[in-house]
Amino acid sequence: MSKKHPHLLTPSIGLGCMNLSHAYGSPVAEDEAVKALHEAFDMGYRHFDTATLYGGGKNELLVGKALKHLRKEFFLASKCGMAIVDGKKEINGRPENIRQQCENSLKRLGVEHIDLYYLHRKDPNIAIEESVGALNDLVKEGKIGAIGLSEVSADTLRKAYKEAPITALQSEYSLWTRNPEIATLEATKELGVTFVAFSPLARGYLTGAVKSASDLEQGDIRLNMPRFNEDHYPSNIALLSNFLGMAKEIGCSPAQLALAWVLHQGDHVVAIPGTRFVNHMGDNLGATDVKLTDSQLSDLNDMINQNNVSGTRYNEAQQKEIDTEEF
Repeated sequence: MSKKHPHLLTPSIGLGCMNLSHAYGSPVAEDEAVKALHEAFDMGYRHFDTATLYGGGKNELLVGKALKHLRKEFFLASKCGMAIVDGKKEINGRPENIRQQCENSLKRLGVEHIDLYYLHRKDPNIAIEESVGALNDLVKEGKIGAIGLSEVSADTLRKAYKEAPITALQSEYSLWTRNPEIATLEATKELGVTFVAFSPLARGYLTGAVKSASDLEQGDIRLNMPRFNEDHYPSNIALLSNFLGMAKEIGCSPAQLALAWVLHQGDHVVAIPGTRFVNHMGDNLGATDVKLTDSQLSDLNDMINQNNVSGTRYNEAQQKEIDTEEF
């Protein structure tokens, strides 16, 4: 994949734009968010990731307003198949819905072409081949450049790949979420598909910034995630001391260490950390300069993993939305 799709891998860190509009507390004021995206571009980001879902379409509007004048100079990714409909989140992978959402995405972004368009979630009621076939029609029409899948299993990826070329699979991946190591990390490598790691900083956990759930403001999605609740988070915080110590020893930030670990998991792996803070954007980009030894990677693997992290990553309702393998 790195040979076929170098645009996704240079640089190997992109920007997840969701945080500016959605999920992590109050949305950022539009003028500040536009300014942040301009600064992200100026500091070197060239891969921007958004979605129909984020902010009920507001995130795509924001990315379009901030960056469409630079359209030929960056790689644009968005997603369909999951949206806010009548105030509720809906997963719909029907071909006609995918087409309509793509048209809406193009309008909101103010562009004629999206480089990579993901199926945000597999619709359990629709064969993956149908959804991917609809996306492939959009490729043929020039509305999107390539097809991506998000939070799907290796089996679903292989079925989809037989229907049409798949450029990227996006899934949560960090030291505390190792699910891709079950099958999708290897499957993407085998098929020549770029693996795009979202939440590579474990939703802020690995930065050391979130001391307890009380640090999170009302409306933050982490309040509904078991790992962040009072039954589990104290145990997870206790795992961090050695990790923070290694970052200090190496001379990098905890975020840079977390990202460096992800990027060391394969030449086909890229990361899209999301943040609303410009200083964090700059710090994250610096992770590409952090080189880890085999011994350091082994130590990190032992420090935080699926066997010692407390709590599931999603609650019961959220878990039903995904197709990924579970330990």
